[in-house]
Amino acid sequence: MAETELARPTLTGKERFFGEDEVIVTKTDTGGRITYANQVFLRMCQMTEQQVLGKPHNLIRHPDMPRCVFKLLWDTIQQGREIFAYVLNRAASGDHYWVFAHVTPTYDNSGAITGYHSNRRVPDPKVVSEVIAPLYKTLLEEEGRHDSRAKGMNAAIGRLTDVLNAKGLDYERFIFSLQA
Repeated sequence: MAETELARPTLTGKERFFGEDEVIVTKTDTGGRITYANQVFLRMCQMTEQQVLGKPHNLIRHPDMPRCVFKLLWDTIQQGREIFAYVLNRAASGDHYWVFAHVTPTYDNSGAITGYHSNRRVPDPKVVSEVIAPLYKTLLEEEGRHDSRAKGMNAAIGRLTDVLNAKGLDYERFIFSLQA
């Protein structure tokens, strides 16, 4: 998916926050283009509905977010399964914000996947700072060690698999083990 000019603001290092009682909601088509965005999403990413509708969801991708996590996410939802993941996003200003995402496929009456629906809640800041951010840093470093994005992403998936195997957990159990 192509990124737009909105996806490349200079990073500010400033974190944005949304309320514990708020939910960020977006819907996409099967290609990841945004078909719906609620007001919380628009406020957090600092864009208008006109700026996001029809655009690839990765327009809010933060460069410190490992590609291998998105590969895991996409592989899972394209198989018709839901996934929970911690995601670091980038706003139009270059600010960043963390979310705990729940992404599910949307089906038509015949059972075919027609798109995806994502609800994001405020993540536990302790889990982000003590577990997720260090893990993502390690995965991102692994991705950067290789001469191609594909090789780097595959190597980082291997690294994530090693971490999970050492804990005796699959990805889903690992994520839920972090929820206190």
